[in-house]
Amino acid sequence: MIRTVLTEIGIFLIPFAVYALFLAATRSGLFARSSWPVTIVARLTLVALALVIAGLIGLAQYSGAPPDSTYVPAHVEDGKLVPGVEK
Repeated sequence: MIRTVLTEIGIFLIPFAVYALFLAATRSGLFARSSWPVTIVARLTLVALALVIAGLIGLAQYSGAPPDSTYVPAHVEDGKLVPGVEK
């Protein structure tokens, strides 16, 4: 679960990192307040939220068990540990 959360946080930060790289490449003041106007930050936030939503939809659609499958958890059978399987 933590890997998914960290991945989504990383996806959220991508537009801000790209804009910061653009500012660094053009030698505009990266840390200058004038380089980060509210309209730019708002647009970057909207793009970041769109990326996160797309990532969550992709995660929901293309991860997990196949439809109509049953997960049998790990258990002890005849004194031996049997790993969990999907049937």
